[in-house]
Amino acid sequence: MNTSEARTTTKGRAMSRSPRVVVRLALLALSLLSPLSLSAQHLLVPMDDDQQNHLKAYGLTYNALKAGMKGEWFLNYRGGAFLLPDTPELRRQATLDGVTVEAIDGGTLASVRAQIAAGNMEAVPLEKAPRVAIYTPPKSPPWDDAVTLALRYAGIEYTTVYDDEVLRGDLSKYEWLHLHHEDFTGQLSKFYLAYRGAPWFVEQYQRNMEVAKRQGYSNIPSLKKAVAEGIREFVQRGGFLFAMCGATETLELAMAGHDVDIAGSFSDGSPVDPNADAKMDWSRSFAFRGAHVEQSPYTNSMSDIDGHQVNVPSRRQPLGTFTLFAFSAKFDPVATMLVQDHRSVLPDFYGVTTSFTKTTLKPGVSVLAFEEGAPWVKYVHGDYGKGSWTYLGGHDPEDAQHAVGNAPTDLALHPNSPGYRLILNNVLFPAAKKKPLKT
Repeated sequence: MNTSEARTTTKGRAMSRSPRVVVRLALLALSLLSPLSLSAQHLLVPMDDDQQNHLKAYGLTYNALKAGMKGEWFLNYRGGAFLLPDTPELRRQATLDGVTVEAIDGGTLASVRAQIAAGNMEAVPLEKAPRVAIYTPPKSPPWDDAVTLALRYAGIEYTTVYDDEVLRGDLSKYEWLHLHHEDFTGQLSKFYLAYRGAPWFVEQYQRNMEVAKRQGYSNIPSLKKAVAEGIREFVQRGGFLFAMCGATETLELAMAGHDVDIAGSFSDGSPVDPNADAKMDWSRSFAFRGAHVEQSPYTNSMSDIDGHQVNVPSRRQPLGTFTLFAFSAKFDPVATMLVQDHRSVLPDFYGVTTSFTKTTLKPGVSVLAFEEGAPWVKYVHGDYGKGSWTYLGGHDPEDAQHAVGNAPTDLALHPNSPGYRLILNNVLFPAAKKKPLKT
């Protein structure tokens, strides 16, 4: 083959490959125009019905903040959507977790912001992931904590603390603290009535007594009142508190009854003070006032704060549904953050404390969710000192009749749970840059 033929053959081969090159370039161009375009500047995390996994979306957002990224919370826009930076790491994590994200450019974002500005919506900056603590016994009892389940499933890191840590001042290390079914009156939820012979109850009693003696207290009620005082001071100094189930009611009773005997003789050797109601100092409590302390050690109730009285057969009220209050995002952004959801009416669920009677609420408490026509509410919030608190009645949003010994809820079966979303709203709430209320 001469030089001229070689050149012709080489040129022919180059020309025969050119259509493949064109196809590859076309495919590349199409990929750049796809919904998850590498040229996009932001990731929108929708929280309406388009979201495949609402619960893990909170974890994606929390961990982005923890990694030093900034975000925004679009209140009342697409179920409370999040805006995050468009990074390969976040895309990869969203894919692994099954979280729906939408890549948007500057023009699309400007359109979204215009829509938010024109409606009952607000964009709230998310700045720093809070350090999270869960108050829980070193050896968990045989029932689960809905918040712990939610954090584990969402992939949000937390530290466990208990009485020793609270009493030595360790709460100062955290911004957010959760309490669940702990009884801060020291009566162990009066479970002794039905479970005093159960090995787990005996172990729980002995463990609490060991801590009480180690800390210099003669009984469990004295220990728990001291712990309640530490939690009150945590909030007063600026901490964020979220509580569910029996912790909501008993923390309030322990704080208001700091100098009153409100525990039955089975727990401290002396009966409840017959004048306990008159001696309660409700200025020390967060949410409630004027409640009646249950005097009988044989009645499985703590007070009339709880409207449902689930463990007293003659008083037990049936479950219904509760409605999230529709706040103005621009005028009440704090309350609006706490009720972000893709459902506004949710099925109710029992707990040691299921609901909060309206007559015991302090003036100024924000009611976040209520049952139409009922004398109780489900979800409340307020400020105390430099901090804030939020109470959600009930034990497990996906297990309405939860009983001691039930298996933990598998959140992989409930990735879009509207009830669990209320819990996770509270975890992100401290990350938001707060604006003064306009009302």
